[in-house]
Amino acid sequence: MVGKRIAMVGAGAIGGYTAAYLARAGYDVTVVDPWPEHVEAIRRDGLEITGVDDSEAFVQNLPALHVTELQGLSKQRPIDIAFVSVKSYDTEWATAMIAPYLASDGYVVSLQNCINEPRIAAVVGWGKTVGAIAALLSAELHAPGRVRRQAARGGGADPHAVYRVGEVHGRITRRLSELAEMIATVDTVSATVNLWGERWSKLCVNGMRNGISAATGLGGVARDRNDALRKLSIDLGGEAVRVGQALGYSLEDIGNLDPEKLARAWEGDRAAYAEVDALIAGGSNIRGRTERQRPSMAQDMAKGRRTEIDFINGLIVERAREIGRVAPANARLTEVVKRVERGDLPARPENLLS
Repeated sequence: MVGKRIAMVGAGAIGGYTAAYLARAGYDVTVVDPWPEHVEAIRRDGLEITGVDDSEAFVQNLPALHVTELQGLSKQRPIDIAFVSVKSYDTEWATAMIAPYLASDGYVVSLQNCINEPRIAAVVGWGKTVGAIAALLSAELHAPGRVRRQAARGGGADPHAVYRVGEVHGRITRRLSELAEMIATVDTVSATVNLWGERWSKLCVNGMRNGISAATGLGGVARDRNDALRKLSIDLGGEAVRVGQALGYSLEDIGNLDPEKLARAWEGDRAAYAEVDALIAGGSNIRGRTERQRPSMAQDMAKGRRTEIDFINGLIVERAREIGRVAPANARLTEVVKRVERGDLPARPENLLS
């Protein structure tokens, strides 16, 4: 696998972090990104990685291309594995851009939030589509050429793998095992036969956290310490769990929460609520979590970028509607985040507490 050519399309927080570790392990990795200053910083100084511990800091030199320079790949050996690690709304063009440079047996890996495998498959076909979930990797691109991880390596106290990889058909293939072996050089990884259940479970996690931070301006720790916002988080997650189950997904843990207990907490089970609420509140004290930790959507809001709200909470609302259900908490959060995104409201706790 070390001899295979890898392209990381989108060298932001997750893509940049993953690419740097892969290159450090000896893999042939080229990063491609649309932010000129970021590309130039990587070329000039390398990609700087930091974490919650000083021992995690290093600088990795690796080839970096701006999207306008991608045609130069036509003079090089074809790409064996193309990771797409862009925002969900950029999936189609990013996949179409890298597709001509794939080897005949090459494939595309969705290393993204949300459920984007169908968008990738619409461009390259289902046989060339694989999923990868950075389930416990919290990171931020805080300056050009600089990525900071905001959670402990190995998942900290969480017993689950940081990365999950899966085939869309749910079988463990040779290429999936090789992909898992590769990502194991970055952090803990598991090859799953339940990609879609894993995807919806991660969607639940993001749906409970990202939009609340984006709408309020609060980091993850401050959000989880607020009683009313924890209640809203449980409402968001419970709705999402029941929608996912109705769609036929076999759900995994929602972060450190049992999906059935989360749903029962939302439905009014007092014992379940007390347990789930305590776990969420306790999460603010997990080793490696700091006051500066912000979910990706809050980072986007702070930078004035479009958020992925339509692809997270908005998707939960859409899929609920398709099967005759409603998800009012997710619908309300989607509306508030869009208002903040447009500038109609400042990001503040009152947006969700009033």
